[in-house]
Amino acid sequence: MPSPLPTAAPTAPQSFPIPGLSGPNALPLFGLTILAVEDSRYASEALRLLCARSGARLRRAETLAAARAHLRVYRPDVVIVDLGLPDGKGEALIRDLVLARPRTPVVLGSSGAEQGRMRALAAGADGFLDKPIDSLSGFCATLLAHLPDQAARAPAPSGGAITPDRLALHEDLAQAADLLRSAPDAPARRYLAGFLHGIARHAQDEGLANAAASALHPGSQGDLACLRQLIEGRLNDPAALRAF
Repeated sequence: MPSPLPTAAPTAPQSFPIPGLSGPNALPLFGLTILAVEDSRYASEALRLLCARSGARLRRAETLAAARAHLRVYRPDVVIVDLGLPDGKGEALIRDLVLARPRTPVVLGSSGAEQGRMRALAAGADGFLDKPIDSLSGFCATLLAHLPDQAARAPAPSGGAITPDRLALHEDLAQAADLLRSAPDAPARRYLAGFLHGIARHAQDEGLANAAASALHPGSQGDLACLRQLIEGRLNDPAALRAF
C-alpha cells in the first residue's frame, strides 16, 4: 500500500468538557484525528459522540477501498478498523497499516464477533474495541493505553455511557433490508450475518440477533424471508424500533 502523506494539522473538533476540568487539556484525546473504517451508521454515530466528548476529530470510511483512498491523502493518528466490511475483511487493512512506513501510530480492530479480538491482534492491531462501543471511559482508556504521549494527556474520565441516535439504526436496518431483497449469495449472507450481529449488539436487540443467526446460512430461504419481514416490520413501526 502506498505510504500515506501527512495531513495538515486538524482544526479542533466540537467537544464537551469533562466535569471538574477545564480547557482543552481536560479532553484526553484533544487534537487527535481518528479514521473509523466502519460500515454501520449506528456504530459510527456512537464513535462520533465518543470523539466529540473526548476531544478527537473523527473521519469515516465505509469500505476498505474508501479507507485506502483516504490514507493516500491523510495520515490519521488512530485508525479503528471494523473486521467485517462490504468489500472484505478488516484484517487485511490492519496488516497493511502496521507494515506501512511511516506507520500509523495506533491501529485498533473492532468487532462484535466472538473471536474478533483474537483475529485483530493476530493481524497486528495494537488493541481492540469490543462492540458495542458505548462507554466514554472505556473508549478513552483503550486509546490512551497506546498513545505515545499518554503521560501528557488528561486521564480517561469515569463513566460516561452514550446513546446513539436511533435514526442511524433505522438507516442500517434499511440497508440490510435492501440487501435481503436482492437474494444474497453465500458471501453476501456472511457479510449480512456480521453486519446484523453488530447492529443487534449495539441496539441490545436479542430478537434480531437470533433471527440473523438462524437465517443467514445456505438452505434457509424460509428463515431469510422471516428475517426480512422482521426488519421491515420494525422499519414500518417507529415506536417498535425505539423500544430496542
